[in-house]
Amino acid sequence: MTTSTLFKPSAELQKNPLIAFGRGICAYSEVKPSDIAPAIDFLLKQAEQAVAHAISPSTSANWNDLLEPLEDATESLSRSWGVVSHLNSVADTPELRAAYGEMMPKVTAFFSSLGQNLALYQKFKELSQSADYATLSAAQKKVIENSLRDFRLGGAELSDAEKPRFSAIQDEQAMLGKAFSDHVLDATDSFVHVITDQSELVGLPEDAIAAAADTAQQKGLEGWAFTLHFPSYYPVMQYSENRPLRRLMYEAYVTRASELAPEFSKGKLDWDNTSNMLEQLKLRDEEAQMLGFKNYAALSIAPKMASSVEEVDAFLCNFAQKAKPFALKDWQELSEFAKTELAIANGLEPWDIAFASERLKQERYSFSENELKQYFPLPKVLDGLFQVIQTLFGVKIESADLPTWHADVQSFSVKNAEGKIAAYFYLDPYARPGKRGGAWMDDARGRRELPNGEIQVPVAYLVCNFAPPVKVDGVLRQPTITHDDVITLFHESGHGLHHLLTQVSALGVSGINGVEWDAVELPSQFMENFCWEWEVLEKMTAHAETGKPLPKDLFNKMLAAKNFQNGYMTLRQVVMSLTDWRLHASFDAKKAQGHAVLDLSRSIADQFNVIPQPAISRWINTFSHIFAGGYAAGYYSYKWAEVLSADVYSAFEEAAKLTGSVLDQRTGVRYRQEILEVGGSRSAAESFKAFRGREPSIDALLRHGGLVTQ
Repeated sequence: MTTSTLFKPSAELQKNPLIAFGRGICAYSEVKPSDIAPAIDFLLKQAEQAVAHAISPSTSANWNDLLEPLEDATESLSRSWGVVSHLNSVADTPELRAAYGEMMPKVTAFFSSLGQNLALYQKFKELSQSADYATLSAAQKKVIENSLRDFRLGGAELSDAEKPRFSAIQDEQAMLGKAFSDHVLDATDSFVHVITDQSELVGLPEDAIAAAADTAQQKGLEGWAFTLHFPSYYPVMQYSENRPLRRLMYEAYVTRASELAPEFSKGKLDWDNTSNMLEQLKLRDEEAQMLGFKNYAALSIAPKMASSVEEVDAFLCNFAQKAKPFALKDWQELSEFAKTELAIANGLEPWDIAFASERLKQERYSFSENELKQYFPLPKVLDGLFQVIQTLFGVKIESADLPTWHADVQSFSVKNAEGKIAAYFYLDPYARPGKRGGAWMDDARGRRELPNGEIQVPVAYLVCNFAPPVKVDGVLRQPTITHDDVITLFHESGHGLHHLLTQVSALGVSGINGVEWDAVELPSQFMENFCWEWEVLEKMTAHAETGKPLPKDLFNKMLAAKNFQNGYMTLRQVVMSLTDWRLHASFDAKKAQGHAVLDLSRSIADQFNVIPQPAISRWINTFSHIFAGGYAAGYYSYKWAEVLSADVYSAFEEAAKLTGSVLDQRTGVRYRQEILEVGGSRSAAESFKAFRGREPSIDALLRHGGLVTQ
């Protein structure tokens, strides 16, 4: 079977922009909400037909007859739905949102059914055991291997008697996760603290005061209203000189969604997540054991880079031990500063920490983020970023003229050393109404060798939310961005390069596809390092008014402040990771009662942390990453990927000792070949070893974070 035998769209559907673009680039601006349902319904039917063909007894279990037609149909659906999802994120309207919401359950149900299709699983097994399997490329074999693993983890091998219970576990977990999230949201939304005496606002920045006044007005209240939403809560903790106010806000914040909420944060007992956490842990344990794993942590790492439960635990404990002396030093310095400079003589309380830290930082480094921002006009930063990429990886980035969804969106081509187009990408840099906040990279089209031998080049979206250009005295002024924004841009470009520079031809493992979850942040975190290099910053900075590059003394201040209090901030992340890990690796959920989850978190904090934890803190009750956000037994991956990226970057630092520059093309080409080009076609561990010639080491990350003794 080939795609030509699939039923064809009607003449009317052929004009639909979500169908008409085929393997090309969608005409985004032509997509109307009314186009979505007919296009996606047609593509769903086409994909279902491809699945029916795949599982037919008459279909041979080989790559060309089984995989190619299935991939054609599912890719067409994925790409068109990807366009809809993208527009929903960057060009939202009520009509588009409604059309998207109408079709989302259908698309989700189809892709979920693929993983649970026993007949399809059998076909893939048949292919893996056939004579044809030996003739496949390494990348094609990896696609089959990953698919078989995902079928097994999805419960495909369970008996008919077990499958209903397995499905029920998934449903119950989904409901509990949503309830956990709802409780946190309701608990956060319910708290409002109103101030009517302006003297109580001492120390708060003007924008925080204005925001509080606006919140009060929206709620029909007099004065200034503060909530537990982070943009309202944190400026109080950071800047307010009103210590009783800081305490009130802190106690409300750490008791949300707990049995203490009615007393401290105006919450309801119905929102207490204590029993919800226990129920989730019991279900996860049951799921793991049904699939033949000792615990949920072991199930979690089955598709990840980490090789064993013990390895992750040892990694986190080692990290904690390395960071603890520096965390103690940070804590002692802060305590002494609070005593001598802030007259907090009776010891720092938790509600004093952010306030004291901000004061110490200002005193120690004497520069403002706003001062630094003036040196980073976005066009100049982009030029600098492209120069780094071109120098390291031997490619050329040029403006392109692709169809876009907004006038501000830019498009670019990436050309290889022979001058041929290897990839395209979009940059959507500015915040605007109808666009989701944050920054991300997404896959618009993956690299793939088509049945006719043609290479389908990859396309990526890079999306940020920087401040847009503004008119000053009638002249449009290019926006400047913060150094944190610069880091964000480099981070997302790292993800983009992973997708764009791949040389793998099998779609399932090309670019970012098939890369283990605890390694996928390696290329993004790697690129961040260049944002702290003088040879890079000097060339990508120009003051908004004078045009002069960043002064070396300001750079030195910025560099000095980079690792401020990194000891205790690192330890905090490690403690959270260990809590997550041990809840899923060694916690006996079946026997646990009451506050057993809280008790475990406290015992880990007592062992590793340096900052005293108040008795009322129920922070675990709002740990949405692991109870509502998909990071269960996976929170460690943040630090895991940081180790990999820092170690990879250290190869460039080693090269710089010989060449005088971290922009060493020889090392850049090796990195491109061994990590970026191979995508998910081999394990991340193999790719890392191929580049570094050894196992990963934590040393580089500790050094970059200032967590080593000089």
